[in-house]
Amino acid sequence: MNNRYDLIDSRLFIENRKRIASRLEPKSVAIFNSNDEFPRNGDAFYSFRQNSDLFWLSGIDQEKSILVLCPDAYKENMREILFVRETNEHLTVWEGYKYSKEDARRVSGIQNVQWLHDFDKVMHELFIRNKNIYINLNENIRADIESDYRDLRMMEELKSKYPVHQYHRLGPIIDEVRSVKHSIEVEIMQHACNITEKAFRRVLGFVKPGVYEYEVEAEIIHEFIRNRANGHAYNPIIASGGSSCILHYNANNSLCQEGDILLMDFGCEYANYASDLSRTIPVSGRFSPRQKDVYNACLNVMKHATSLLKPGTVYLEYEKEVGRFMESELISLGLIDKHDVAKQDPSSPLYKKYFMHGTSHFLGLDVHDVGNRDLPMKAGHVFTCEPGIYIPEENIGIRIENDILLTENGNIDLMASIPREAEEIEELMNT
Repeated sequence: MNNRYDLIDSRLFIENRKRIASRLEPKSVAIFNSNDEFPRNGDAFYSFRQNSDLFWLSGIDQEKSILVLCPDAYKENMREILFVRETNEHLTVWEGYKYSKEDARRVSGIQNVQWLHDFDKVMHELFIRNKNIYINLNENIRADIESDYRDLRMMEELKSKYPVHQYHRLGPIIDEVRSVKHSIEVEIMQHACNITEKAFRRVLGFVKPGVYEYEVEAEIIHEFIRNRANGHAYNPIIASGGSSCILHYNANNSLCQEGDILLMDFGCEYANYASDLSRTIPVSGRFSPRQKDVYNACLNVMKHATSLLKPGTVYLEYEKEVGRFMESELISLGLIDKHDVAKQDPSSPLYKKYFMHGTSHFLGLDVHDVGNRDLPMKAGHVFTCEPGIYIPEENIGIRIENDILLTENGNIDLMASIPREAEEIEELMNT
């Protein structure tokens, strides 16, 4: 085994498979494919990242892998089958270690491990003896997919071979089940947050007028890799001055100048689990009075929003309440007028000029993780909390973000130890 991260307790994957299997229709086969390896240019490929659902169910972190669940199979050893790529001497020389059957069993807790080239032969009997086939398409609500992928190709192939079977979506089941985090997952996510904290504290001692945004990014990735993280959970945003008002800025190539604020949105990925942090700091080590006022207004909104994240909260009502609180802060900053607010169109509130994105999203194996925001929040959900105030005419963009675990006994801030008070940030930057 040569994973960068510590081996995950296979109890997680065993229990996850049970949770999914219990929600399938009788006489069903569910199939989960690994991600494709995506070509870059010439003979180069982008770094492989495992399909989150397959990883969540098996812990298998290797290309060309397939998981099959068939809870009603007559033969007990056919109820869970894992197919992995058979290695050989040539593959070992060129690509290194691949799972043996023994290692795949140890990682996943699945006893029936087969070589991938036997998939069609092994699966034909299961398809014939069952009537429902579940396919795991990418149904993330934010997905905008222009290319095909393994699950999609397999669906078309199976429909041509088994046209009278009933085909079902796994997406709604995954949304419900994967969004509720197991205690083992929470431990991994906490570890990712702890690594991200180390990177932020490193940056506080590094940033000063005259450094470039990409140098700040380099400090972050250095801390991630030295702590055995996979790398960035998403493209980092290191935005100084006016760029802090660009929501998805990631050019990260400008000079940080005296008097600028620096908005940073980054998070490490550890064992494929994401963290997601936003902080805004003064390049010179001290906020101007106006910058501090805007910062504290944003922090007030964040603290209020965090208090609302609890089981039973309805997401749309949550966003409306955060919006109302943001209105009062923007009025106090002189950015909007209370009389105009009283006359505003409710479908286009004035605060949206300065806070135009949502406050929270699910977090887990993906930074924008699966979950149904139409249903009330549950214990075990992990949400980001990230209000922002963006004033382009003043070159001030502030965003503050932590990751929040919901429990029956109140929420837990997984980033509670990461400095966020303006005075604490200034103190750390000047010591």
